[in-house]
Amino acid sequence: MRPLSLAVVETGSANLASVLAAFGRLGVAAVPTRDADIVRNADRVVLPGVGAFGDVMQRLSARGLTEVLSERFAAMRPILAVCLGLQVLARASEEAPGVAGLGVVSGTVRRFPASSKVPQLGWNRVEPDPSSVVVSGGHAFFANSYYLESVDDGWTAAWATHDVRFVAAIERGPQLACQFHPELSGPWGASLLERWYASC
Repeated sequence: MRPLSLAVVETGSANLASVLAAFGRLGVAAVPTRDADIVRNADRVVLPGVGAFGDVMQRLSARGLTEVLSERFAAMRPILAVCLGLQVLARASEEAPGVAGLGVVSGTVRRFPASSKVPQLGWNRVEPDPSSVVVSGGHAFFANSYYLESVDDGWTAAWATHDVRFVAAIERGPQLACQFHPELSGPWGASLLERWYASC
């Protein structure tokens, strides 16, 4: 039986190496790629992201990846989105007015209030809804100035608070999107990655 493939989308973001290393520590060989066919055919896909909403959407579009990623979500195929990877699932973001996201979820990504310290940089408590399967309660490492404020029907949410309550993660079967960085969240984050990988 062939080993299951794990493709990590090269979005040009800074956390690619840490994502690859995190799966390596779990004994999982992850392959970085910007090839749409590899992303389409991989058993599992990771969509990482650090940086700006508009820049990442431009790169995904230029590489023919927006349609491929949208198709994976629609088909309920295994995918993990991290940090900005979660934000680009929304229809839009206040960070880049006029730039369309993937539209996997219907919300708009908001900037934390002017009174909040941004970026939120450091550890914060994650509280999953009781029906969560993959996400457990614990502390995760965040690095974000923008957030998703609501969750669509069909998704189960986990929550965190940074002056305002916001979506820390959403899950739906083999699909998981985290505003935090599981790859930087110590043993708790490693166990989350392992549960997601096994749940697929």
